[in-house]
Amino acid sequence: MLVLVFRQRKRPVRTSWRLDETYIKVAGQWKYLYRAVDKTGNTVDFLLTAKRDMAAARRYLERAINLHGLPEKITIDKSDANTAAIRSVNADACLDIELRQSKYLNNIVEQDHRAVKRVTDPMMGIKSFWSAQKLIAGIETMHMVKKGQLHCPGGQAMSAANQFYSLAF
Repeated sequence: MLVLVFRQRKRPVRTSWRLDETYIKVAGQWKYLYRAVDKTGNTVDFLLTAKRDMAAARRYLERAINLHGLPEKITIDKSDANTAAIRSVNADACLDIELRQSKYLNNIVEQDHRAVKRVTDPMMGIKSFWSAQKLIAGIETMHMVKKGQLHCPGGQAMSAANQFYSLAF
């Protein structure tokens, strides 16, 4: 619920994205958290999936494009699934998203994974995929609030806690 309200009030992101996935352990199995940030480090979007394949990467990419518009370029590491997803979206929709593969240019998203890992790693374990989705959504939302990605009403400066509370009311 808060995630939906946040997305309505989120500041726009730039058109150069860094896309990557990381692993989260759920019920003893590894699940995949797709994430993207723009070139300044603002979070574009996130999606927790059970599989790491072209279909999951494409679903994530289409969702991010629907929410934030078309990026000019996307930088990824050497992931075959992400490469195939971007190429298939380009081909199916006749788009011209520039694809760059560089593990060094992707460091900004790799470092941004730390915010999620810092919270999820010390936990005793997430028991269900549903609760993992909700937990990750809350972590990501609070992380975006801390990064200043929430458009505050009236342009007033508010603390992170007050911004979070403003989403609920």
